[in-house]
Amino acid sequence: MVFSLFLFPEITTLTGLKIISGGQTGADRAALDFAIKHQIAVGGWCTKGRRAEDGIIDKRYPLSETNSRSYPIRTLKNIETSDGTLIIYLQKFDAGTGLTLKLCKKLNKPHLAVKLSESANKHTLLNWINENKISVLNVAGPRESSENGIYKDVFRYLEISFNYASGGLYR
Repeated sequence: MVFSLFLFPEITTLTGLKIISGGQTGADRAALDFAIKHQIAVGGWCTKGRRAEDGIIDKRYPLSETNSRSYPIRTLKNIETSDGTLIIYLQKFDAGTGLTLKLCKKLNKPHLAVKLSESANKHTLLNWINENKISVLNVAGPRESSENGIYKDVFRYLEISFNYASGGLYR
């Protein structure tokens, strides 16, 4: 199994997991903030110049810059360097989220799409992570301007899913 936490419930951290994303507003940023809050390793690839829709991505996010300002190149690098990609959305994919799914399929990389507007099962994510032996998890989804409130909802989904895994660690 990927996480020692599942085998030894008394362990109080998720060991062996790293969460990566491109640092864009919305789902990407929520995943990074969740990981930082819970002392889970973080990283990922962002565009040259660390650009996002709200300006320059803050240096507190330890992202590596690609050689290009192209979002698709950043997306590809995050998929390639991860063991699998979690795509979280509310109602619809924006263009970048659609590209993420297309690239995951093209590269034959494990991926899980979770639509939060439907009752997302907290067990689904953890089972998928373990079944696919994910230790580097790429989290992707719409930017905040495409789905207002996605940041808050992704953060909450991750808290609920990993709270279940930790026996109530994250309250």
